[in-house]
Amino acid sequence: MFEIIFLVFLSIYFIQTIVFLIGTKKKFPQLNESDLPTISVIVAARNEEENIVRCMKSLEGLIYPENKIEIILVDDRSTDKTGSLISDFIKGKDKFKKVVTEERQGKLIGKTNALASAIKSAKGEIILTTDADCAVNPLWAKTIASYYLPDVGLANGFTSQEYFNNFSGMQNLDFIYLLTVAAGTINYNMPLSCIGNNMSYRKSAYNEVGGYESLPFSVTEDFNLLFAIHKLKKYKVIYPFDSEGHVISKPCQSWKELLRQKKRWGVGGMKSPLRGYFVMASGFITHIAIILSPFFFSPVTAGLITFKLIIDFMFLYVILKDLKIADSLKYFLAFEIYFIFYVVLLPVIVLPSQKVKWKDRTF
Repeated sequence: MFEIIFLVFLSIYFIQTIVFLIGTKKKFPQLNESDLPTISVIVAARNEEENIVRCMKSLEGLIYPENKIEIILVDDRSTDKTGSLISDFIKGKDKFKKVVTEERQGKLIGKTNALASAIKSAKGEIILTTDADCAVNPLWAKTIASYYLPDVGLANGFTSQEYFNNFSGMQNLDFIYLLTVAAGTINYNMPLSCIGNNMSYRKSAYNEVGGYESLPFSVTEDFNLLFAIHKLKKYKVIYPFDSEGHVISKPCQSWKELLRQKKRWGVGGMKSPLRGYFVMASGFITHIAIILSPFFFSPVTAGLITFKLIIDFMFLYVILKDLKIADSLKYFLAFEIYFIFYVVLLPVIVLPSQKVKWKDRTF
């Protein structure tokens, strides 16, 4: 009976994997360079003195028509040197602008407050967001903006993480895995999630949903906005897989920080539609079966576990190869061990309490 249950859910897991890959690889038309829209790149930063200069240097290197780009850096009431580092860096650089958030605007708190403050003054037709711990490649903005045909309201890009040991390497593979699921489902017009460090949206679509001021508060503001624009049914929401729209972020430095990140994402994901729970259920039961397999061990069970590892390896390889970071698969075993227990333990972490601590704030 155990082997049959394992086989059934592993089969569902395998089918989902193929479906996600096909969706991720969907192609979308792009604008000619002469038709690129005006854009506003926004970075909300709070206590990012260790990262902000790296981020700003990468943004300064963006290749985009000079008369069509502005870069807005938001100092979200930092208590370290973030604000002064921004001020010093942007002196004499016309395309950069600094915004300092007010303590609170209505019900807006945290990152949503910072983003809403910047969007109010943004002049671009398209808003692109990334995070202070990210570095963008020179063609990032041009690549993402090129997908904004008139019927596109929101577009996402892929983010990987720096990797240099098992801990950072497993996080990178986890990022790529989750974003491939996000891309695949979005491109089937059945969104489940996205990530704000490589996200963009049409400002008019943002205004049509009332902006962050009109959305219910969420610790995953990107998730909220994705679904709000999707529900308009007026615009396409897409996730083009394009290596030139790739962003690199820094991994969490400790297990404690990683746990907080996963809890924040898990709490936000509780608002996922029913199909999201179905996707999570197949993974959850498959991984439970692997954990229980020593108690029901047989050649068939061993074969099923091996097949599961092959599924995950090939799933990741297809994406990592095109992003030119396939060498990160040397951390695959560390990722699998982490992934098995993470998927099983996440409900235990999230369900007892939805309190989230992030950037020295509790939500």
